[in-house]
Amino acid sequence: MCKETSRKAPGKSYRKGISLIELFEMFPDEATAERWFEDWRWGDKVECPRCGSDKITHRKSRKPQPFWCKPCRKYFSVRIGTQFENSRIPLRKWAIGIYLYTTSLKGVSSMKLHRDLGITQTSAWYMLHRLREAAGDDTDQFNGTVEVDETYVGGLEKNKHADKKLNAGRGGTGKSTVIGMKERESNQVTAKVIENTKRPTLHGFIEDNASHGATVYTDDFKSYEKLDGYEHGTVRHSVGEYVDEQIHINGMESFWAVLKRAHKGTYHRMSKKHLHRYIKEFAGRHNLRELDTINQMVKIATTVVDSRLRYDDLISGVDGRFH
Repeated sequence: MCKETSRKAPGKSYRKGISLIELFEMFPDEATAERWFEDWRWGDKVECPRCGSDKITHRKSRKPQPFWCKPCRKYFSVRIGTQFENSRIPLRKWAIGIYLYTTSLKGVSSMKLHRDLGITQTSAWYMLHRLREAAGDDTDQFNGTVEVDETYVGGLEKNKHADKKLNAGRGGTGKSTVIGMKERESNQVTAKVIENTKRPTLHGFIEDNASHGATVYTDDFKSYEKLDGYEHGTVRHSVGEYVDEQIHINGMESFWAVLKRAHKGTYHRMSKKHLHRYIKEFAGRHNLRELDTINQMVKIATTVVDSRLRYDDLISGVDGRFH
């Protein structure tokens, strides 16, 4: 399974990557990709994704599907019960898409994926959202020293069309608010979109993600005050202070910097409707960065199981398509 490593080096030079040549040698055809997903989902013991039975008949022809469940009396493949179910995209292209998704630090756009995989832009957009839905961060509560910070994501009011402007103030007006937490010891991050920056909201996020007794560092935003049950240190950004010995939130701000470079340089727009998935993507990718590339791919290949995002649900509502 995915091996962890504690080695540190600039540029993650200790990690073992996969070149494009090696990638295409790994997946020369559809059958190879299909068996790769089967191995990581089931290993040596295939189980029915519908009923969990191991009374399975393997079909040599692999048609109409590779496996037959005796109790269910139904055929099935590795796609059933995953984000791949009902997808017409070959599994070989899914594997290559996972590679591009994991190795693109600032994300990969649906336009690039559409060109690289030879699928429509709509299909590429849907593929990326399904990967985001499945491969978000799955961190437990943090116990060590954590940095907490909030940021705003969205276009500038001055750049919006007249009928889109709120004309309601400055700063974060018209933007979505995101809060994040990074544990220094593990270098793991968790983040989410929030409705507001009021004290109950920020304190609630901290309580959900950091064990009582943990050390919490924030800036001097008033909503962080009166944080009970934690060792709380603040750095006074309001007076130009950014580091006070060990008290700072530079790690969390570095995470926001990557997210915002992706927003401006790769995606250009992250709609409010789908922003929570983009946040899951960047937190999830950050948390896998210590792994070799193959182990990052395996992690994502296994998390697509028991996760479904239907196209109709994805595009439903206002502001739903292609962002």
